[in-house]
Amino acid sequence: MKGTSRLGLRGHGIRLRFTVLYMALFLLSGAALLGITIAVFVRNTKATVPFDGRRSPAAERRIAALQAQVHQLQDQQLRQLLMGAAVALVVMAVVSPLLGRTVAGRMLRPLRTITAATRRITADDLHRRLAVAAPHDEVKDLADTIDGLLERLEAAFDAQRLFAANASHELRTPLATMRAALDVAMAKPGPVPASTTALSDRLRTELDRIDRLLDGLLTLARTEHGTPQDLAEVPLARLVSDALDVRAADVAVIELTVDSRLDDRVWIRGSRALLARMVDNLIDNAVAHNHPGGWIRVGVAGDEADARLLVETGGSVLDREQVGRLARPFHRLGVDRTGGAHGSGLGLSIVSAVAATHGGSLDLHARPEGGLRVTVTLPRSAVPAGASR
Repeated sequence: MKGTSRLGLRGHGIRLRFTVLYMALFLLSGAALLGITIAVFVRNTKATVPFDGRRSPAAERRIAALQAQVHQLQDQQLRQLLMGAAVALVVMAVVSPLLGRTVAGRMLRPLRTITAATRRITADDLHRRLAVAAPHDEVKDLADTIDGLLERLEAAFDAQRLFAANASHELRTPLATMRAALDVAMAKPGPVPASTTALSDRLRTELDRIDRLLDGLLTLARTEHGTPQDLAEVPLARLVSDALDVRAADVAVIELTVDSRLDDRVWIRGSRALLARMVDNLIDNAVAHNHPGGWIRVGVAGDEADARLLVETGGSVLDREQVGRLARPFHRLGVDRTGGAHGSGLGLSIVSAVAATHGGSLDLHARPEGGLRVTVTLPRSAVPAGASR
């Protein structure tokens, strides 16, 4: 392969390098075969009739004339052979790239199949395997190695999700105990010191935040576990309007302007609970990370194949690289940990997980004029007969 690198093919695909290699082999083997043929022909045509003194001068002259004619004929045949060899090399030079590309393609076809199958496997369907049915060779070994890697990844992901779900569930009991202890302490007869009341309020606030964090972890673990079981036809516009109605008071407090354009004909198939949580998180994010007197633009639209939910807000210009990482758990603009005043950092992570579980995607885009544009794309479902909002 070093030779192909010297030819300027270092950055090209392996199929091109194999094509050049096969072409060179075809040409070299063809040239060697033609060279051997010509050498044998020349060697066999150099034989002459030895001089015999017993022959008369007239016979010798006749023999010499015949030999001259033979040599002339041999030279003509040699020229024709050389011309044919040149034509054959030209034809091989033209045909060998096609042959080389065909052979390289057939040799690499199993690898392309394995690559395509591997690309279709995501974190949501690690249970899938290549399961290549082929004789035991290098390609089979590669496929089996990838299947083993997928099996180990699936076990690791399942263990991580199970740990998050179990930990979130188990922590609810001590949280409930702490709340009960606060209630008992505050319900004791007699005046409660102001410092105790302030401490109780602060602890309740922190307990509420932890409770929201655990709820987010449970939702994230449930969403990433696989396809939801409670599938139904869900009107996307209805989920958005319900989320806006619930947060109408928060919107009024900071005097936000809400522009909603909702297409009632857009339905999707999925878990209503998870999809509602996805929409709630998007609206919560738009309200919590806005500024007094700002605006929110919400839209539901779709085409024949996809449904799209758009949530857009104004504000300051955001860093595009940081915006691209907002869908990671516990990541917010400027910080990579929990403990901020605007949530646990799981909101957009849950949105991304819910969208992926339903066969969709989340796109985060920093608006050039400032603010954030969030687009969720989901497979569209047909409107059920007799359905209404």
